[in-house]
Amino acid sequence: MSINQWMSLLGLANRARKVTSGEELTIKEIRNGKAKLILLSADASINTAKKVTDKCKSYHVPYKLVENREILGHAIGKEARVVVAVLDDGFAKKLKSLLD
Repeated sequence: MSINQWMSLLGLANRARKVTSGEELTIKEIRNGKAKLILLSADASINTAKKVTDKCKSYHVPYKLVENREILGHAIGKEARVVVAVLDDGFAKKLKSLLD
């Protein structure tokens, strides 16, 4: 999988306002059923990773690990981000296929 492909797609989703980032906002989106895919950085703290993955499992939201928080933040044109929620089915499906 080329890093750039999924990163530019995530950037596109972000510009389309179909992305939210940060732990609290992401958990909120999972809870209210809007999150279609969660991207979690591999260097997230154990607590954050557990909180987010548990929430994903209980709400049946798929999640993918990405290399690190810098890459994830950079993809959406922000500072380092540990977790990002994709709020659109189309973007989520395509991202999932690129990250598999």
